[in-house]
Amino acid sequence: MIENRTFDEIVVGDTASVVRTLCEQDMQLFARVSGDANPVQLDPAYAATDMFHQVIAPGMWGGGLISATLGTDLPGPGTIYVSQTLRFIRPVCLGDTVTASVTVTEKRAEHHVVRLDCRCVNQNGQDVITGQAEVKAPTEKVRAPRMALPDIRVSDHDGYRKLIEMTAGGDAIPTAVAHPCNTAAILAAVEAAEAGLIQPILVGPEEKIRAAARDAGKDITAFRLIAAPHSHAAAAQAVALVRSGEARLLMKGSLHTDELMGAVVSSATGLRTERRISHAYLMDVPEHPTPLIITDAAINIEPTLEEKADIIRNAIDLAHVIGIESPKVAILSAVETINPSMRSTLDAAALCKMADRGQISGGVLDGPLAFDNAISEAAAREKGIVSPVAGKAEILVVPTLEAGNMLAKQLTFLGGADAAGVVLGARVPIILTSRADSLRTRLASCAVAVLLARAATMAAPGLPEGKPLA
Repeated sequence: MIENRTFDEIVVGDTASVVRTLCEQDMQLFARVSGDANPVQLDPAYAATDMFHQVIAPGMWGGGLISATLGTDLPGPGTIYVSQTLRFIRPVCLGDTVTASVTVTEKRAEHHVVRLDCRCVNQNGQDVITGQAEVKAPTEKVRAPRMALPDIRVSDHDGYRKLIEMTAGGDAIPTAVAHPCNTAAILAAVEAAEAGLIQPILVGPEEKIRAAARDAGKDITAFRLIAAPHSHAAAAQAVALVRSGEARLLMKGSLHTDELMGAVVSSATGLRTERRISHAYLMDVPEHPTPLIITDAAINIEPTLEEKADIIRNAIDLAHVIGIESPKVAILSAVETINPSMRSTLDAAALCKMADRGQISGGVLDGPLAFDNAISEAAAREKGIVSPVAGKAEILVVPTLEAGNMLAKQLTFLGGADAAGVVLGARVPIILTSRADSLRTRLASCAVAVLLARAATMAAPGLPEGKPLA
């Protein structure tokens, strides 16, 4: 219950307090509510610096604790603020535990005014905020059930930040960008270059590329530009740059995915290998403890058993590159038992047996598993599933492209997830970006591809620099 103290009930010397620990989400929520987008408050890189300690948000957070104590405990509901003075003595830093307390020092019958000393103390017993408040205390008693605070999610996408940090210290990768003829495509390429991830080679109609750069407000004079008359020619030329070794990554511009992939899978001039080419989304899902790799959601419409085996091998390779040593692979279906009428369950069983026989290696496979018991340990326990993968899956292998596309977009648009996309199994990684992608997602897609390209080079140390990886 929440209960106020009326003016008549309040006694000089009464006190109340609240204890909270400042976390990153508090800063993000404050920025959202106040509109204060100061990067010093939102970028964790500043958290240990004096600059962070001096910004207003941590101090105002402490002041908010005082306000909360006045409004909920002493005097409580019905209190009207009259005035407040605060002195910010020490910084409040991320991780600090602050005790905010108020103590009644004076009562004035006229207008039922109460004066209170206010104080915030950190975990070391040091004053961080001191001051005084004057309020009008309620005269009527209020006692009611304490309302639950709303459940608010903050999508910090820390996983993508760590992913991009993994690319630090390496050289930018020469990247053929096919037909970057709109603002989104130019921004994707230039922002990745500015982040030190890629060296763009822009391939397409020169005037359209330059017009797109002007519209985007980006200077592309430092980038190599190769003229091609239209999107089909741009795709073919970009693939040729990879085959010749001039580019080690391929990036989709403003052309349709089918146009680019048509050039990639050409038997005579494409980038095919012995592996089936497949697509993977690296999903950064808020509050989920690990990245989720969803495959295939963009290339293989209804893959066969053999194609699914390659799709899994490609995804396991991706997981290794991002630091997952032995990824847990869930082969999804609508049910977790084998049903001869459902091909996806039979394929799942066969794929698991292939893994048992060493035909698929590098990860731990289980299936069929429904989505709930693949990612929720509670759901797996409820259904009596005993498995090293159930509830802990890091790779989700979908039965069809439709299922994968729907799953990825549901997580994105309903769950606040980000989806970085990359095509695997070709001679080089292929970066797929969308006009709807945020800067963070575009950079994450490029970072994944860069890590894959570097890993491929390390796996073939005798390969001359810049030669295609067959």
